[in-house]
Amino acid sequence: MRFGVNLLNFGSGTTPRTLERQATDARTLGFTFAMISDHIAVTPDVHEVYPAPFYDQFVLAAHLAGRVPGLQLGTTITVIPYRHPLQTARLAANIDQLNDAGFILGAGVGWSAAEYRALGVPFEERGAITDEYLAAIRAAWTQDPCTFEGHYVSYEGVRTAPAPAAAQLPVWVGGDSPAALRRAARLGEGWHPFMPTLQGLRARLPVVAAEAEKAGRPAPALVPRLQIALGARPDTEDRPLGHGSLDQVRGDLHALAGLGATHVLFDTYPGGPAARATGDEDRRVLELLVEKVVDPATGDVR
Repeated sequence: MRFGVNLLNFGSGTTPRTLERQATDARTLGFTFAMISDHIAVTPDVHEVYPAPFYDQFVLAAHLAGRVPGLQLGTTITVIPYRHPLQTARLAANIDQLNDAGFILGAGVGWSAAEYRALGVPFEERGAITDEYLAAIRAAWTQDPCTFEGHYVSYEGVRTAPAPAAAQLPVWVGGDSPAALRRAARLGEGWHPFMPTLQGLRARLPVVAAEAEKAGRPAPALVPRLQIALGARPDTEDRPLGHGSLDQVRGDLHALAGLGATHVLFDTYPGGPAARATGDEDRRVLELLVEKVVDPATGDVR
């Protein structure tokens, strides 16, 4: 497995310097990829969970590509309906060209109805928009000039170069609803659930595989994002993977390896600003994981 770090691109005290340090720490500790979250309109409901300042994920990825070489960069996730698909396609392809280690486009529908309203995008249609936009993004990566005919977007003869540097720029589809599982199976190279439980993964992975078979595609890789919360927890069926003692987290990663996971993203954010640790404390958590649980250089669980 490959191990990565979620970069916290928001909140009081977040600056270009702290963001560069997070990425440098990840690279120094041996992690091979780093991902960045997405909000455009920081409405009051978003601010309660992910407070401003909120640095744009694509701008930050481009900034880090030139300053912290050696990390594959990505998004966890991009809220696909927020941007025109040609813009998203070109941003991802450009960063894939600019960053020698490549780029991963995480894709999802988001959750803030208020943010959708602020951006003038219909919240109730977010799933259908996401599916169509992902098809349009793939077309832009492989056609130059590109013609696309859809319900939400249509265009003809649009030049899209540069194409991604990678033969296949990977798309990781987030979410665990039935619609998200179908989307991952039909449109993704990876399924990217957040805070999964072992029971939930065992129930949903066969669904993803069956949907991929219906679509005539290989099943997407399992590429979860784990919220890391250290401290012994009862081993209940609803314990999120990554919550528990170092031994429990080690067991979680062995279980993920057994399920075929290819990448695991570690996220130190506790889910709200009140409980957020300092940058030094977050680094210490990652150091503990590297010392006691994983070897990012080899991809092994210790």
